Amino acid sequence: MRKCLAFYKKHEELINYIIIGGLTTVIALLVKYGLLFTILDSKNAFELQVSVVASWIVAVLFVYVMNRIVVFKSKSKKILKEASKFFSARIATLLLDAFIMWFFITLLKLNSNTEVVIVTLFSQVLVIVVNYILSKIFVFKNKKEI
Repeated sequence: MRKCLAFYKKHEELINYIIIGGLTTVIALLVKYGLLFTILDSKNAFELQVSVVASWIVAVLFVYVMNRIVVFKSKSKKILKEASKFFSARIATLLLDAFIMWFFITLLKLNSNTEVVIVTLFSQVLVIVVNYILSKIFVFKNKKEI
């Protein structure tokens, strides 16, 4: 038990980041499917995109708050500035994800089911790593601001 606690303390930020990321994924899926299975129709292209955007917004709001409080323990009083940096970083990685999918699947035509899964997994791992790095060095710098 002590070894587990020592391991957690040593890697607390990263472990919390992974846990919060998992919860964020669950929340995004719940919002998306909740909308699609109740008030929106997945067969309607516009309504489908509304569910995607709404789930992304809710997920990013949730993950910002949790990363601020639980993961990076930010003490910044400049919450609006911090939040705008966070959203900017998330938009950048959203665009990175879209670019990777377009480049490999559309441009290079790696579009078999297996290739789509592999490219998606590659893209998601890269996005997770870049999100962590951007959060660590650009958003939550752990400077004590008064």
